[in-house]
Amino acid sequence: MEACGSAHFWAREIQALGHTVRMMPPAYVKAYVKRNKTDAAAICEAVTRPTMRYVPAKTQDEQAAGMVLKARDLLIRQRTQAINALRAHLAELGIVGSTGLVGIISLAAIVRDDSDLRLPGAARMALEELVEQIETVTGRIERLDRKILEAVRKDDCARRLTAIPGVGPIIAATVRAVVPDPAGFRTGRDFAAWIGLTPRARSSGGKERIGSISKRGNQQLRTLLVAGATSVLKVARRGLQLSPWIAAMMLRRPFNVIAVALANKIARIIWALLVRGDSYRETKMIAQA
Repeated sequence: MEACGSAHFWAREIQALGHTVRMMPPAYVKAYVKRNKTDAAAICEAVTRPTMRYVPAKTQDEQAAGMVLKARDLLIRQRTQAINALRAHLAELGIVGSTGLVGIISLAAIVRDDSDLRLPGAARMALEELVEQIETVTGRIERLDRKILEAVRKDDCARRLTAIPGVGPIIAATVRAVVPDPAGFRTGRDFAAWIGLTPRARSSGGKERIGSISKRGNQQLRTLLVAGATSVLKVARRGLQLSPWIAAMMLRRPFNVIAVALANKIARIIWALLVRGDSYRETKMIAQA
């Protein structure tokens, strides 16, 4: 099944023998598990369902690309953890820096300044270790970023995706690694729903109740799309003219709600470009966004 890495290995082995492989998401098979039975019986039952949906087996190159992105995501979390620790320890001594990596540079300079008497010797020794860890992890992230950028430049589909506002090399590489067969989704709406960018519907008795987004699918891709949409909105706040749809939404809806809605639109555009093989046309698609 899709969640198991060994399943992809055996799928490739079976494909090498000339057989057709159909893989089912584990969540769809779980509904057919009975009491203490193994999942083999559930798989046999689920595969006979006419409405069952299947997922393609990933190639080794697609799995390798996903590993690079996951390793980068792990390093970013480790760097954030070290940055938060550095800020918290210095704040206890009354030293507060500005937000962002620029503030970390100034804090690192304070830590390495032996003439600054605000830091006790023992604290300076410990904080220097955190600063070195932040710099080391940052170098590794930048090294992975260069590798990802090189791969995106060589991939025609990924390169076309980077023309979409809010989509950079990281998002394009993630889409290519996570979505091996975009044609498996019937529409762009289905693709956005699979990512988890559509609201939950809790309707009953003729009353329509729309909740928060479902947050299903790939969390990494969903987070990146929302971050890309947020960057577009921040640029729009500085006076950039985008679509009337975005301008109208910004007058009547909260910022985060607009960011998720724009991420949904970006996901649909990504699906359209991948399935149809088109290039992004700003004058047309921005107006429809």
